[in-house]
Amino acid sequence: MTTTVLTKAPAVRSRALHTFAAMMARDARVLRRNFVMSAVRIVIQPLLFVFVFAYVLPKVGGGGAGPGGEAFSTIMVPGLVGSSMVLQAMAAVTFPLVMELSGPGAIEDRALAPVSVRVLGLQKILSAVVEGLVAGVLVFPVVLLVHAQGQGPAVSVANWPMLVFVLLAGAVLAAAIGMYLATRIDPRQIQVLFTLVMFPAMMLGCVYFPWSSLDGTPWLQIAVLFNPMVYMNEGLRAVLTPQVGHMPTWAFVTALAVGAAGFVWLAMRSFARRVTQ
Repeated sequence: MTTTVLTKAPAVRSRALHTFAAMMARDARVLRRNFVMSAVRIVIQPLLFVFVFAYVLPKVGGGGAGPGGEAFSTIMVPGLVGSSMVLQAMAAVTFPLVMELSGPGAIEDRALAPVSVRVLGLQKILSAVVEGLVAGVLVFPVVLLVHAQGQGPAVSVANWPMLVFVLLAGAVLAAAIGMYLATRIDPRQIQVLFTLVMFPAMMLGCVYFPWSSLDGTPWLQIAVLFNPMVYMNEGLRAVLTPQVGHMPTWAFVTALAVGAAGFVWLAMRSFARRVTQ
């Protein structure tokens, strides 16, 4: 009996890995098929922001300096890359999952795969993480290259391992939050959520200014700490533009690590409950 169980275990794991890889391949094909339209949607907003603040304003004499005298293009590089990744990773799991959970039999079909429901949830989070990273890759050259003469951003990677950690942890955190919201919120309210919650979160997510520049308004500096986007953007600011004031390293590292682990646990629990109810 014991020998039979031990013999079946590798076969079960192999089948689960094969199914997991097949689901990832399917999502990759969907992403590739819709790549052009997705790329345009991801890039258009950051492009308009850097075009206005780093190109148009310096050209018309409006100045291109942000807080601390740094060029706006320098300040916006980490913020626009980070916010684009967060929004894309969240949207990549939230909207499809809402449709699957509210549609007839869509999520049940996947739940019949020879893997546990938790593995199915992890696959959705990983797929959203990949889309978030792709968004960062698309936006980075845009915010790096679009600027007026003499207004180029001063970007240098100060710590490669830390950069990898911030990108991965931030994308996982955003994807997990997206899954949690999709399993907890009424599908009819999801558009309202992104309009009334995500837009203010972006405006106050340290995208266009560093967290340290809020010293003059202590209440706001504390209030924005409830915004997960702040930690992603401040982490990127610390490793891409270290000359700009930023949040202490221990603060954003702790927030990203604990937040990612915590929301993955909450999202997986909520997802399993919704699928099996």
